[in-house]
Amino acid sequence: MIFKKNYFKASNGVTKEEARERIEKLKKAVNHHRYLYHVLDRQEISDSALDSLKRELKKLEDEFPEFIAPDSPTQRVGGKPLDKFKKVSRAVPMLSLEDVFSEEEFLKWQERLKKVLGRASPLRLFAELKFDGLALSLIYKNGLLIEASTRGDGFIGEDVTQNIKTIEAIPLKLEIHNKSDLFSLEAKLPSRVEIRGEVIIAKKEFEKINKEQEKAGEPKFANPRNLAAGSVRQLDPKITALRRLDFYAYGLIADFGQKFHSEEHIILNSLGFKSDKFSRIFGKSEEILGFWKRIEKEREKLPFQIDGLVTAIDDNDLFKKAGVVGKAPRGAIAFKFTPEEATTIVKDVILQIGRTGVITPIAILNPIKIGGVVVSRATLHNFDEIQRLGIKAGDTAVVGRAGDVIPEVRKVLKELRTGKEKSIKIPVHCPVCKTKIVKEPGETAYRCPNRNCLAIKKEKIYHFVGRAVFDIDGLGPKIIDRLLDQGLIQDAADLFDLKQGDLIPLPRFAEKSAENLAAAIQARKTIELPRFLMGLGIFRVGFESARDLAQHFGNIEAIEKASIDDLKKISGIGEKVAKSIYDWFRDEYNKIFFKKLMNRVAIKFYKKPPKKPIGKLAGKKFVITGILKRFSREQAKNKIIELGGKASENATQDVDYLVAGKEPGGKLEKAKKLGLKIINEREFLDLIG
Repeated sequence: MIFKKNYFKASNGVTKEEARERIEKLKKAVNHHRYLYHVLDRQEISDSALDSLKRELKKLEDEFPEFIAPDSPTQRVGGKPLDKFKKVSRAVPMLSLEDVFSEEEFLKWQERLKKVLGRASPLRLFAELKFDGLALSLIYKNGLLIEASTRGDGFIGEDVTQNIKTIEAIPLKLEIHNKSDLFSLEAKLPSRVEIRGEVIIAKKEFEKINKEQEKAGEPKFANPRNLAAGSVRQLDPKITALRRLDFYAYGLIADFGQKFHSEEHIILNSLGFKSDKFSRIFGKSEEILGFWKRIEKEREKLPFQIDGLVTAIDDNDLFKKAGVVGKAPRGAIAFKFTPEEATTIVKDVILQIGRTGVITPIAILNPIKIGGVVVSRATLHNFDEIQRLGIKAGDTAVVGRAGDVIPEVRKVLKELRTGKEKSIKIPVHCPVCKTKIVKEPGETAYRCPNRNCLAIKKEKIYHFVGRAVFDIDGLGPKIIDRLLDQGLIQDAADLFDLKQGDLIPLPRFAEKSAENLAAAIQARKTIELPRFLMGLGIFRVGFESARDLAQHFGNIEAIEKASIDDLKKISGIGEKVAKSIYDWFRDEYNKIFFKKLMNRVAIKFYKKPPKKPIGKLAGKKFVITGILKRFSREQAKNKIIELGGKASENATQDVDYLVAGKEPGGKLEKAKKLGLKIINEREFLDLIG
């Protein structure tokens, strides 16, 4: 029997010709929706509808394998694991960029360029985000992806084509989607096109993967960049596919008639690639410097990691004319953000005593610049942290600083030790008053129990006059130290007895400055109840607890008389905090101070807030643990309250969110046991807008 091949029918009743036509249409549709989603950030159909199209395509290709093509969306995941990666050489090397870290260095780079190019007028520059990922080269021949390779040494990289095909953001076949966007450029696809860009992983995906690792009992990945790079270099492409990688294009080696680098971004978008939406052209240095500063402030809000800007001459001919120095083009630089970490020598470790007697070890450093400021001290948090780090005096350490957070020692580079380093021992006695220090069961902190310790006295008064409490303008630590040394005050309550004549004899005090300080102290004699409670310096009572006490009781007399059970009825105040408050008001020493203070200040009537709080966090209760990058914990709590939420010190069943920063404490484990919703700092920033 004779029949025409095109009319052969498969078991599902579809002819080969019908199948071929349907497969081509499905491929085109899937690629169209991939372009919409990955490049234009919009969708015409739902994810489930797109999945349905892909399933139909896969089913047809299984039935008619002769129509499977390398550019089919079904070919993104597949292939056997490799034994090793092949080496790939390239005609046009992937050059490195010179780094600059400051406005001064950036301006010097511009001046050098003008001299090389013999120009006096400002250069037209193009700036784009510098993605923190893995650089990649993609080769397309007659529109089809035939090769993907890593940067390597710039001249030779590794062939990772199989793995790269698993990344949805990378088209397997090039098509010009929006010819109208190309303006006067050549809207025809050259036979060979090279695309350069960065493989990254979004912060959200990184966190999801780390949660999966944690559930599986596997170690977490260090950062998104390392995970992206490691995923691309997996010998098994199926593992790469599971990592949900992304790709942003920034370079084009092909002739579309483009004269400017900025035009290449238009071409890349038209070819189906994402590129940096923040990128733009600048004509003046001050404009690009302002852009650099703005992006540095806002980078934590971005969905991916960046570490600076790439700034280049926009004119391609001028860029080529500027030439290359070593492995770096003169016409472009990596304008890095101010580093948040640096290495330095830990010269010594001293002990700082807080207002509650807690002893905090502080590292004294060889001064270094971090985050745009010079630092010479960093916190070591507590003695458990010293043991975890294994730090010694004389060690070389990595010190970090983020935003307004106190600098901290993050890592010790033990391989740089000389043998002269000295171990740090936990003290037996308070370094100031020599009282034997104590450590409460279940606590990490060591404390000096002597309430008459001069260091504790000073810290209590520093706290008392600070912004969060009485906010006495012009009364800093140096003046407080002089007042104590001269015997003019014994505690914070004595400040309100000071007169202008008491202050004039102090060193560097003139009549006018004495008058101003005396007036500033008297101006703060009337205070709100939460601030007054903070000023008492009750152990474990922070701003939230003070506010909760004020809201619940309304006046100081009721708080003074409250039993432990009365105090525990307040949401957010547990057994330890309640006992601390109760004990404070019954201590003889504290009774004297409290009476003195009550005779000198007036507490404002405390108006309870409305029953239904207003704001986007209304009715939500938060607990914060660990170190945050964007805020101090106090600032974060104030933001929660400002938005109508409630900030608690304790992880209890009625808490809606636990915000976990770096190095979270025991609250995190308790939250896990209680089944509370745990969010990181980025998710918290999303909530507060």
